[in-house]
Amino acid sequence: MSFVARRLAAFSTAFILLTITASSAIAQKKYDTGATDTEIKIGNIMPYSGPASAYGVIGRTEAAYFRKINDEGGINGRKINFISYDDAYSPPKAVEQARKLVEDDEVLLIFQSLGSANNSAIQKYMNTKKVPQLFVATGSAKWNDPTNFPWTMGWQPNFQDEARIYAKYILKEKPDAKIVVLYQNDDFGKDYLKGLKDGLGNKASSMILAEDAYEPVEPSIDSHIVKMKSLNADVFIDVTTPKFAAQAIRKAAEIGWRPLHFLANVSSSVGGAIKPAGFDASQGIISSVYLKDPSDPYWKNDPGLKAWNQFLDKYYPDANRIDGAIMYAYAVAQTLVHVLTACGDNLTRENVMKQAVSIKDLEVDGLLPGVKINTSATDFAPISQVRLERFKGETWERFGDIISSDVGD
Repeated sequence: MSFVARRLAAFSTAFILLTITASSAIAQKKYDTGATDTEIKIGNIMPYSGPASAYGVIGRTEAAYFRKINDEGGINGRKINFISYDDAYSPPKAVEQARKLVEDDEVLLIFQSLGSANNSAIQKYMNTKKVPQLFVATGSAKWNDPTNFPWTMGWQPNFQDEARIYAKYILKEKPDAKIVVLYQNDDFGKDYLKGLKDGLGNKASSMILAEDAYEPVEPSIDSHIVKMKSLNADVFIDVTTPKFAAQAIRKAAEIGWRPLHFLANVSSSVGGAIKPAGFDASQGIISSVYLKDPSDPYWKNDPGLKAWNQFLDKYYPDANRIDGAIMYAYAVAQTLVHVLTACGDNLTRENVMKQAVSIKDLEVDGLLPGVKINTSATDFAPISQVRLERFKGETWERFGDIISSDVGD
């Protein structure tokens, strides 16, 4: 065989191998409804109206972050189509919106639907349909149930464990406490109440003077606060959403009731609850934290905060930068981008969940140093570490070490 013939044969072989390789790469692309070569369709349900409308900034921040990702080329070349609907914090409306997203809009997954009762209302539907209900915006313990609900996963530390941490602190620092609990009358509030009782153990019945539930549709909870003061309690467990947290803090100050006040993490935002209540009224309140507080000057030179501010400057300039919900949204959106990036060209719903349960020591910009995201096939609780914090002046001060939410009995 001549030299030219050998070169042609070699070229032909190389071309065939290249063609086979390219064909294999194309063949390896896998899509479910909601994903194509150019698009990833993501559904979202938020309370843009109604009693929990303060949380609407979460959806707006996530939409802004995905615009940023799209401007940077998308995820593996695919643009995010983020479809977000309002459910007014109503479980029946959440069911309606979930069906619309899955059946009409044909999204690949639903991300960050907000509210314990609302997510409970759609959980069976999502799992029957085998559509990921991913990183739900609520800390109920029920989202960590891969055996019964393998398509549902939480993100933030769960409510029961947070309350157990508060109980542990009370038993150590105020063992003779007289406790009253105000809680929202749904899964959100009941989870906290269970965690508190579990944490107090056999002392719960003697230490808890009253458990008072409020309905999310109540215009004001002032009467509940007046009632609690009359019981002469010295510890107040405040399990409310931001609107009602601000009311509780403000009313307690107005009537001169100054118990040791524990505030649910979901309402610890300076911009969302503390500032509306008044800084003077909020002094000494204790909460827990796993995210950097954008109102805290401590983080002024932190690279993560600088990146967050640059993002807001361009994509959400009107954002209230002392609202912790915006930092929350930024961090969880980064987590979803990590999962979808890891999916590569296999954008099936099954692979989305496979990547979501394979996160190892992930650190995103908004998390406190030392707090890492970890999941497995048997652990659907991505974040399980917090620190305690106390409100002082115009910001929160962290104290103590990072605590695993698996605090034991």
